[in-house]
Amino acid sequence: MAVLTNCKPTNVFKYFEEICTIPHGSWNEKALSDHIYNWARGLGLDTIQDELFNLIIRKPATPGHEAAPTVIIQGHLDMVCEKNNDVDFDFTTQGLDIYVDGDYIKARGTTLGADNGIAVAMAMALLADKTLAHPAIEVVLTTVEEAGMDGAKAIDPTNLSGTRLINVDSENEGVFLSSCAGGARVRIALEITRQPLPAVDFVAYNISIGGLKGGHSGMDIAKERGNANKILGRVLNEIAAPYHLANIGGGSKDNAIPREAWATICAPSNAKQEIEALAATLAKEFEHGDGGLFVRIEETTKPQEVFSPTSQKQAIGLLLTLPSGVAHMSAALAGLVETSNNLGVVSIDDNVITYTCAVRSSVESRKYALIRQISAAAEAFGATAVPSDGYPGWAYSPNSELRDIFTTVYKAKYGKDAEILAIHAGLECGVFADKLPGLDMISFGPNMHDVHTPDERLSISSTANCYEFLKDVLAAMK
Repeated sequence: MAVLTNCKPTNVFKYFEEICTIPHGSWNEKALSDHIYNWARGLGLDTIQDELFNLIIRKPATPGHEAAPTVIIQGHLDMVCEKNNDVDFDFTTQGLDIYVDGDYIKARGTTLGADNGIAVAMAMALLADKTLAHPAIEVVLTTVEEAGMDGAKAIDPTNLSGTRLINVDSENEGVFLSSCAGGARVRIALEITRQPLPAVDFVAYNISIGGLKGGHSGMDIAKERGNANKILGRVLNEIAAPYHLANIGGGSKDNAIPREAWATICAPSNAKQEIEALAATLAKEFEHGDGGLFVRIEETTKPQEVFSPTSQKQAIGLLLTLPSGVAHMSAALAGLVETSNNLGVVSIDDNVITYTCAVRSSVESRKYALIRQISAAAEAFGATAVPSDGYPGWAYSPNSELRDIFTTVYKAKYGKDAEILAIHAGLECGVFADKLPGLDMISFGPNMHDVHTPDERLSISSTANCYEFLKDVLAAMK
């Protein structure tokens, strides 16, 4: 039985629920892309699907709007796949378990994927509705946005004729974005050696960090939320008793502030009291910004091998010294984070520990300066750092006809001014600005909260407002 039957506008939420039934994490978008491709072809719309499963769907202008510039409606197909540790869920095979809670749509124990499934649903509703007034539309739905914007980078710009682009990947109704940060991933590899557990009277313990809010590594980085990987490094560094490290890990997505981390150690029994005391100190430190934090220590089975002393020092040293959080605030725009890094994932595979960072900045020179700082820290502890090609930022344009249309329609519809902001997060607008110089762009979207976490929720009423507003904007283009 459909869950969102009573949610308005009906078509938007019908398509959103449909999207939620099809797994569509980054690099797993083929099934959803195929579904939409076949659906659009069934409507008789000109549709292109490329090798990365990006979609371009064209709908002709309605009478009276033929002279208006073609407008691109753009969103991404993939979602961030995060779940609570106690939830048994496979994002590669299962549809989301969504439900309505008052004005919000949520998913049980997992991310909802409203970032950016709601853009896809709105685009499908626009394409299917034959009663709307609008200029020629090119709907562009990209893949792998959440893991490096590879889909947008692969789009062939010769397939696009639009000179205006509306990106539907923002999270605050009435706030129109006109600039965004660029970014890059840095993957650090540390080769470790292991040795047999020495014959000492030590106890094996699992240390777990959890209860944190997490959040989007761009939007939420300035909120002083705890980073579980960094907290784990501090705990491991502050244990005074001699111990042996056997395993570490934390986080699951580089663009999500990690909520959970863990380690296995072998230590004398008094280490448990040390860690419990430190847990109380940390809880006090985070009580106002991230009050759910816990540090737990539980006995476990003794491992056969542990890290060598050198590898243990290197592994913990990297956790301690890799920068994470805000590096610079903007001097030009009050309250805007300019440069940051998120130590999002720490994983171990055989004898290699990988530390994955997401660097963001609206100033390219500072982005690369931070990457060099991260690389220097890695080298100091015997690791190697490999930055990705990254993605460009989107510079503010003082003159924008599209922005003028948005603000005029908003003022007429609501009797108040919209906010025009820059954002410390990556939007595909930066990639499209590189591909199509002179492209006039704006980004907007409905209210959603705690994206990239299992607490993600989408406002039903705000979605309705934004969809009606988008229809008014398109009707105003003549």
